[in-house]
Amino acid sequence: MDLYEALAKEKREIVIGGRKVGDGHPVYVIAEVGINHNGSLDIAKQLIDAAAGAGCDAVKFQKRTVDVVYTKDELAKPRENPFGATNGDLKRGLEFGAVQYQGIDKHCREKKIHWFASPWDEASVDFLEKFNPPCHKVASASLTDKSLLKRIQSTKRPVILSTGMSTMEEIEAAVSVLGEEQLVILHCTSTYPSEPVELNLRVMFKLRERFKKAVIGYSGHEVGLLPSVIAAALGACVIERHITLDRAMWGSDQAASVEVPGFERLVRDVRQIPTVLGDGVKKRYASEEPIRKKLRRVDSLTAKDLE
Repeated sequence: MDLYEALAKEKREIVIGGRKVGDGHPVYVIAEVGINHNGSLDIAKQLIDAAAGAGCDAVKFQKRTVDVVYTKDELAKPRENPFGATNGDLKRGLEFGAVQYQGIDKHCREKKIHWFASPWDEASVDFLEKFNPPCHKVASASLTDKSLLKRIQSTKRPVILSTGMSTMEEIEAAVSVLGEEQLVILHCTSTYPSEPVELNLRVMFKLRERFKKAVIGYSGHEVGLLPSVIAAALGACVIERHITLDRAMWGSDQAASVEVPGFERLVRDVRQIPTVLGDGVKKRYASEEPIRKKLRRVDSLTAKDLE
């Protein structure tokens, strides 16, 4: 049995916002806006428009209670940025509140695209719950935060878990809290951008083998599109990449993001994978006949001809 026969047989799937996600279904493509909006709701809406136009299924944001996630000392550190002179100025400047998320919610509904976020603390889970999100995302940085995992699990919504900077033992512990029934596990490397030698896409097979019920996907931070397309061809049911208007824009995640034309190509290529793979049955296509007649000196060859 090859990989694709196994995928068809196991048929792992969950439902996110009314959409079936998993084996045998179109890849669920997430455009992560993250903090690439640079504190601007207008830029956020432009990125939502771009993601929807490219054919993505969802956009993802990040939500933090700044004074909970970061220590006072960390917030007080000097750091020149567009919002002030400290790290705290930066973190607060990039953090959207209720008004901005109401705008995001309305805009995504108009564009008919899912949106959700990675909550970094329990209060942020409660904040996001007010918007009835289709799922919650656990950022790689939060994979070992048991209290946060338990709060997310208590919502009974589907969960997408990123696994960057984690050992298999840590992933197992997190999954023991979240459960596998409503879970997507994303293989991930948490460097920005990631080097090809560190992508290790075969880990997806190990995740699939270890977690028998979870849907498996890929969250990429590499430069370029090829690894993400390969991940989808290898069976990733969810693909997540950061989206940006311009990789040269100010911001720590911009360089590891995909610009809008690239996202359009990524979605196009990922959507073509099932067609390109086909059914595995060798055929002689009608479209080949003119070429066959033109180039074949001998019309055919069978085993009987070799007797």
